Amino acid sequence: MCSFASNFRGAHLRLNRMITQQVRRAFVSSHRDRGRQKRDFRRLWITRINAATRIYKVFDSYSKLIHNLYKNELILNRKMLAQVAVLNPNNLYTISNKIKTIN
Repeated sequence: MCSFASNFRGAHLRLNRMITQQVRRAFVSSHRDRGRQKRDFRRLWITRINAATRIYKVFDSYSKLIHNLYKNELILNRKMLAQVAVLNPNNLYTISNKIKTIN
């Protein structure tokens, strides 16, 4: 337990009961925040894709873009779509044109 508490300060580093309580609390927080981090990144990617689709007028909204992607079986994950939207919007155009030509 003490090796986990090596960066703690004061009584949290010196007293055994405090060490066990604080280490347990740190483990709970890290477990909780791993799920929260996944959630936060997904929200960020969706926001970026939605902003790019509206600015560059690819589709009316994020939901229509995703719906057409799934309908045409062009499965791209949100992380990759967000990267394309931010770094190279021209590729977002080619993706949308691919969707429109299939329809």
